[in-house]
Amino acid sequence: MDLYLEVYAGAGEFYSEDRYRRQLDLHMQRVGWELVTASVDGALVGYVYGFPLPQQTRWWEGIHEPVPLGFTEEDGHRTFALSELLVHPEWRRQGIARALHGELILGRGEKRATLLVHPDNAAARRAYASWGWSKVSRLRPSWEDAPLFDVLVNDCLGFAGSRPTK
Repeated sequence: MDLYLEVYAGAGEFYSEDRYRRQLDLHMQRVGWELVTASVDGALVGYVYGFPLPQQTRWWEGIHEPVPLGFTEEDGHRTFALSELLVHPEWRRQGIARALHGELILGRGEKRATLLVHPDNAAARRAYASWGWSKVSRLRPSWEDAPLFDVLVNDCLGFAGSRPTK
């Protein structure tokens, strides 16, 4: 929680501790929920988590633009939702986000993955594009004070270069 609050300090009410605790509590209950962390000298510097979207998901509620027929239909095995990827500001630009992302995503059994990113987060958008993600639509989650996000999808979960080198 401390890392989340530090990364999103001053970003608005949507990024409050209360809302994030509720989100995290709901997400951790999802079948297949997975978390990958990065630590340096025992201190948490980043993490990523996600889960497969269940058949009766609310993930796609609030989609703003038309999407291909069947795009939002889920069966519990079709789409992995990458819900949070963050790295402490002092540890950015060192490959940690890429390593976390690759460790969570590479080799998954789902056909595709999805995530939401702020349209004005140029650094994240460049990174995601280089990792095989593409914009499909926009979405405003049903959470109170939720901003508008771009919906990204990655249909090639075994993309080259995503797993950290040993």
